[in-house]
Amino acid sequence: MSDHDPTSSREPLESSRRPGVRRLPPNSRRGRIAAAALLCAVIGLSAGCSSTSATTASPSATASSPAATGSGSTGSPETGGGDSNARSGPAEGGATGTVDTVSASGFTMTTATGQKVTVDEASSTTYLNGTTSASASAVTAGASVLVLGTTDSTTITAAQVTVQPNGDGGSATASAAGVVPFQQGASSESKQVGQIPANYSEGSGTVVGGTEADKATEAALAAYPGGVVDRVVKLSDGEYEVHNIGVNWPHHVFVDQDFKVVGAE
Repeated sequence: MSDHDPTSSREPLESSRRPGVRRLPPNSRRGRIAAAALLCAVIGLSAGCSSTSATTASPSATASSPAATGSGSTGSPETGGGDSNARSGPAEGGATGTVDTVSASGFTMTTATGQKVTVDEASSTTYLNGTTSASASAVTAGASVLVLGTTDSTTITAAQVTVQPNGDGGSATASAAGVVPFQQGASSESKQVGQIPANYSEGSGTVVGGTEADKATEAALAAYPGGVVDRVVKLSDGEYEVHNIGVNWPHHVFVDQDFKVVGAE
């Protein structure tokens, strides 16, 4: 009898050799294979979703870490600390002094204590000769001037330049007020004059600009010329701390709400 004969007795013999084993019809086997394939596809899709969710969530986890978000300003007292008086760049201030050299773009001057200052002029800079409106030509070598503007270290971008008739750059006033010139390596003076605002702590307050900054700067420089005001800070009680650089004393001049100097340290 041929092996391909459908009436062959080979199948019963194989079954008899493996008792308890039952062959499934071809259609049933195909059904189970399809079901298994479907189950694998579902498992694979679920794993893929989990992987996608983890990938999507990871930037949020990174962003919420202290290293990614930062912990706020923690600068030194000179630049502010915590969430107050933080200073990210130049601020409004000014200086007084005697003009040294004049150029098409500005001039240089020396303060009453010998600090060299560079003044950059712009098309928006305004000029006064005393209280009278003037032009840039009023600024000449040897003139005593008050400069108000944006201060970046010892460079001032001038918003207003006032020529002070018969002035000396503030030298006499600085001497009378006891302003201590900056000396490399010398310790800063540690003294207080007048009233220091109650509960004042170095680095507190909010940096201000505009008319407030101009008036407070002008008042501080009239009383204690010689340094360079690089920011004005409004304190919680409404008074102002005018921050002075380029001198060993005073570093802080305090001005009340009426823009009158009340103390220094």
